[in-house]
Amino acid sequence: MKRLLIAGCGDLGVRLADRLAGDTWQVHGLRRNTEALPEGIIPVRADLSDPASLVHLDADWDAVVYQATPDAYDEAGYRSAYLDGLANLFDRIRARRLVFVSSTAVYGQESGEWVDEESDTEPARFNGRVLIEAETLARRSAPESVVVRFAGIYGPGRDYLLRKVAAGEARCREQPPQWTNRIHSEDCAGVLEHLLLLDGPAPLYCASDGKPAPRCEVLDWLAGRLHAPAPVRDQSSGGQGKRVSSARLLASGYRLIHPDYRSGYQEMLQ
Repeated sequence: MKRLLIAGCGDLGVRLADRLAGDTWQVHGLRRNTEALPEGIIPVRADLSDPASLVHLDADWDAVVYQATPDAYDEAGYRSAYLDGLANLFDRIRARRLVFVSSTAVYGQESGEWVDEESDTEPARFNGRVLIEAETLARRSAPESVVVRFAGIYGPGRDYLLRKVAAGEARCREQPPQWTNRIHSEDCAGVLEHLLLLDGPAPLYCASDGKPAPRCEVLDWLAGRLHAPAPVRDQSSGGQGKRVSSARLLASGYRLIHPDYRSGYQEMLQ
């Protein structure tokens, strides 16, 4: 059997492991608290920020999925999770393939532009800048390194927008539109599985449902389904955001489970 290490095995890691269940992969889940891991995932209790906790980790793996989560939403937290953690792990192990989970936060475009894998990455915020550094480190860490930049992830347990709409607290700007991009958590797991199994993958993929939508459109649709008040229109300043293309991912053979926000949120509402 092939041996997979999911470093930072949270919700997406559990979903991925469930998709890989069978006789092909032996899945190990690394996290500080392993008690919540379901059967079928071999627990690895360790802290990516603490090299001493990794000394008993096996050295050789067929593949690693790295999807750490920062303890704090600040630059120190991001550097600890994405740079220090990745360096600590690969100082200890070797892997043929690394799938590194990044984010479309690496893009700084704010005028509604389409972005893809060839677009400039000049983020204004620290999180995007740290992720760009981590992507560079990931490319040096394994012979087959694949970076996947997820757009806004939603799904079970990620229902902030639903709660805001239901409470009548949602706001948006009609014009110029505020573009939003998203991908369902089940598709995130599907994409990770796809990139683990894909022969000769590209070094970088953007992963979204490929159907950017104005924020007001999404909120209006949710309000109608929830029988909630229409979102308040405001004249807030700020940019329009970006629109994320998933053309390369789809061309590689991946088929979306939820190809737009209506499909994913309708399932959640049911």
